[in-house]
Amino acid sequence: MTTDTDGDSGDPALTIDELAARAGTTVRTVRFYGTKGLLPPPVIGPRRVGHYGRRHLARLALIEELQHQGMTLAAIERYLNQLPPGLSHHDLAVHRAVVASWAPDTEETVTAQELRRRAGRPLDEEDVERLVAMDVVRPDGDAYRVDPGLLRLAVQLLDVPLSEKAILAARAVLTEHSRAAARELSQLFRAEVAERAEEDVKSLSAHMQPLIVQALLTTFQRSLRAEVHQWLPESLPESPESEEGRSS
Repeated sequence: MTTDTDGDSGDPALTIDELAARAGTTVRTVRFYGTKGLLPPPVIGPRRVGHYGRRHLARLALIEELQHQGMTLAAIERYLNQLPPGLSHHDLAVHRAVVASWAPDTEETVTAQELRRRAGRPLDEEDVERLVAMDVVRPDGDAYRVDPGLLRLAVQLLDVPLSEKAILAARAVLTEHSRAAARELSQLFRAEVAERAEEDVKSLSAHMQPLIVQALLTTFQRSLRAEVHQWLPESLPESPESEEGRSS
């Protein structure tokens, strides 16, 4: 590994082999996405070696999620082309979270080898124990029960300098407040459609979840940024979106 590749401070420069391993895919797939324009080109370093960064990883994760939703490559290309240019890996992760919210709750049973492949990085015994403590992975004999929607997020948390206790406490806070918000929103919409026609009720049911999740994610992201700036002003750079909002 060498230098930063995409402008994110401290971003590792990954070779195509390292990128594929981290993303849990193959070099051939990465190259294919590059030729289709689904993945930005790498930064060419010494010896003409292409280097990739966190935005490439985040984009691969988003593509994987879109495929999981059953989208064709043509549909994925249209989706990606509609995204604002210059999105950070954090922004891409938010988009992936919105897409993942459309999927039904599922659990899969995987082998230890498959768990490590899906994680997209090496996992030692301590890493697996932390994933189990987060309730994302559950031992099932010689295999593991996995929540695919949470696995990638939990693997990223392994590198966050927070104690396991803090991560579990944060999860409890998020669970408590998200359930409360879901309950109140459900009651609000139930009252709103109580006297509506059946078609209106079906339309609300079809559109509510992705719209509400995107609204919650956007609102929470902005609120968290504002809160963190109060005690750590230099921690988060201003986004183009927030600067546009101030100037308008």
